[in-house]
Amino acid sequence: MTKNMNILFIMTDQHRADHMSCAGNSVLKTPSLDKLASEGIRFTSAYVANPICMPNRSSIFTGLYPNMHGARTAGMNLPMDVPTFTETLLNEGYHTIQIGKLHLQFMLQKMVKEARSFELAAQWMRTDDGHAKMKEQLPIPYYGFQEVELVMGHGDVCCGHYFDWLKEKSPEIIEAIRKKAQQRFYTKPMYETDIPEEYYPTSYITESSMNFLDRYAKGDYGEKPFFLNISYPDPHHPVCPPGIYKDMYKPEDIVLPENFNDLENIKKHPLLGERLNNPFFRAMVLRIADEEEVRKFTAGTYGSISMIDDGIGKILDKLEILGLAENTMIIYTSDHGDNMGEHGLILKGPSPCKGVLNVPMIWKVPGITNPNISDSLVSSLDISKTILNLVSVNEKKQPPDMLGVDITPVLKDPNAKVRECCFIEHDEELDNFNLKVRLRHLVTEDYKLTVAASFPNYGDLYHRKNDPWELKNLWYDENYKEIRNQMTNKLLWENLKAQSRYPKRLALS
Repeated sequence: MTKNMNILFIMTDQHRADHMSCAGNSVLKTPSLDKLASEGIRFTSAYVANPICMPNRSSIFTGLYPNMHGARTAGMNLPMDVPTFTETLLNEGYHTIQIGKLHLQFMLQKMVKEARSFELAAQWMRTDDGHAKMKEQLPIPYYGFQEVELVMGHGDVCCGHYFDWLKEKSPEIIEAIRKKAQQRFYTKPMYETDIPEEYYPTSYITESSMNFLDRYAKGDYGEKPFFLNISYPDPHHPVCPPGIYKDMYKPEDIVLPENFNDLENIKKHPLLGERLNNPFFRAMVLRIADEEEVRKFTAGTYGSISMIDDGIGKILDKLEILGLAENTMIIYTSDHGDNMGEHGLILKGPSPCKGVLNVPMIWKVPGITNPNISDSLVSSLDISKTILNLVSVNEKKQPPDMLGVDITPVLKDPNAKVRECCFIEHDEELDNFNLKVRLRHLVTEDYKLTVAASFPNYGDLYHRKNDPWELKNLWYDENYKEIRNQMTNKLLWENLKAQSRYPKRLALS
């Protein structure tokens, strides 16, 4: 693969793997993602390294598990001295540009007392002076990005460089957003927005991305290839699609998951039962939802995804019009999923449920991929290693200690196998809600295992193919005792391989 291949990396937030029509969803329509999938490889068994925004995004950019890169839970920054693959691309002559949500530093609550964040929403949101100060202080390059347009927040309550765009388009919306930000909007799973779709954050990200491609095609960046990271904050809750997307899908048309009525069993779960009454859980994660709320929440989520899909379509059309498509690899994925009614729950959180772990992933690489679908196991951890190898970056120049694998063999042959398993870390720590949970997951071709540090001698073991809705826990089934032991042993070894080797020991002279 040529070193001059452009790279377009598109990421969303909280997008389930089955929330695309090309993945079999009979209600949601995603023509742009479907087209991309029809021209590349769509992975059905792509799993996160961690099902929380910050840790998994940090794992994508470093190729390291969270305990190793340091951002092991929400509110902990990715240390700025940890190497990222974008820094490598920058050093290799790429123009690196970030547009949208990056979230390698905390946006809301910090977990380390003395920490500061260049992505702190309150500072960007507060005043015009505060906004200007944050822009001025933002270090460039920022995690390897030499051009940065940030969006912080969720739903219609977003700030960052987005405010500069709004100031030109419709400045009165900025004050409306600032007012709403004081109303703890993020504790609601959904509501109706009064921001017109043309001024919604998704529209800003789409327009800014197209503007960059125009500048690039005009030669503003010389002969450099580009790495363009486009990151939409949606469909993460609170869900509030604007304009035509608000009522694009009717709640009564939503198909409930087959395990929707499994809530009573979930309430008996050792890890989840007592925690489902935790105020934080009721508002932000693993929310118990009745049929009406699930239908409305899912319909709103579909609207948000359709708006993103339309934006992606415009960006991909722009690539074609400008003659850049033949020399640009395109990757689409999300940082984690959502329960979306499974087991009677919505949102995310520490649990053995698959909905938050399995994410969409599509790769289109000119000269490498042919249209196909792959069931091979891949991880968010593999993205950085694969990109660098595809553009022929010498391994000695790549970030040290990356633990992801190169999935190029699967891109060439969808039946190839490069992983025996996907290992997933998950730590949740919120002292003010008395929440401290540590889970580890292991996914193989046939099984998925979850164990929690607070419940020794208990786990959740599901057969991925025979029980896709995870209704029968095989942990105590004597017929699966050997499988349980094998999976537990495998998880132990994968956990050992994932452990941090930082700080590095200095060689003795």
